[in-house]
Amino acid sequence: MYDMIIIGAGPAGISAAIYGKSRGKKVLVLEKKQVGGLIGAVSTVTHYTAIVQEETGKTFAERMKEQALGAGVEIRYENVTETKLTGEIKKVVTDKNSYESKTLILANGGSARMLGIPGEGLKGVRLNAPKDGLHYKGKNVYVIGGADGAVKEALYLAGIAGKVMIVCVEDELACIQEFKDKVAAFDNIEIMPHSSLTAVYGNEAVEELEFTDNKTGKKQIIKDAECGVFVYAGIVPNTQMYTELKLDGGYIPVDNSMQTEIPGVFAAGDICVKKVRQVATAVSDGAIAGIQAAAMCG
Repeated sequence: MYDMIIIGAGPAGISAAIYGKSRGKKVLVLEKKQVGGLIGAVSTVTHYTAIVQEETGKTFAERMKEQALGAGVEIRYENVTETKLTGEIKKVVTDKNSYESKTLILANGGSARMLGIPGEGLKGVRLNAPKDGLHYKGKNVYVIGGADGAVKEALYLAGIAGKVMIVCVEDELACIQEFKDKVAAFDNIEIMPHSSLTAVYGNEAVEELEFTDNKTGKKQIIKDAECGVFVYAGIVPNTQMYTELKLDGGYIPVDNSMQTEIPGVFAAGDICVKKVRQVATAVSDGAIAGIQAAAMCG
């Protein structure tokens, strides 16, 4: 029996775990893949207060893990398959074990959104910039998405690739001004506005890309056999298993204490209904959830 079980080891989950553990509670973090969540897979971490220079998603995740383990937090790498949220005792079933807890914090964030287009499964599509970028040194890459996350990865890739094409559905980039200014300073970044990638063709790997102009409907085929396609089309909240909760657009509504409609069940980070999804807000959510859940345990 645990005082607190946290599903997800991203910034929200680790923050909640550290605050819960600091209050003398028995805390378990369950994580499917690795500590860090989505932020662990980005090229650079920006704007977080007091961040170290040249911070990458990988180094940020490693320091999060070290801090949690140093605080005595128990982390188990298991895939959660079922939860029972109602009742005084919460139950979590994984692919390896079954656990019980007085409180539960849902912090398993979101997954990268699929485009749902033909050829999306071909080799060279849905790549990860820090992991795959060097394979495309001097070659052409296409970044799908014009928001902050997409443009930040495009800037990273611009230092490696021959040409970076940012494909955005809007008339112009939807990122912050800082990133727009940096894009303008690169000669090898181009922007394809009000357009979408609608199909990818090839045998095993990418050979041709089909883009559609969202204003005119006109399609354009580009032959580019050695290119890489990096997709940043937002996230889908990982809430499918939480059937006992009423969701809002797939996200979990919470109050000021990060508590859901079910007593003893909290949520934190990107999985929640919120206006701003940043590392800073995830850490804040986790701190609040961890403190409030610990207080509920008595």
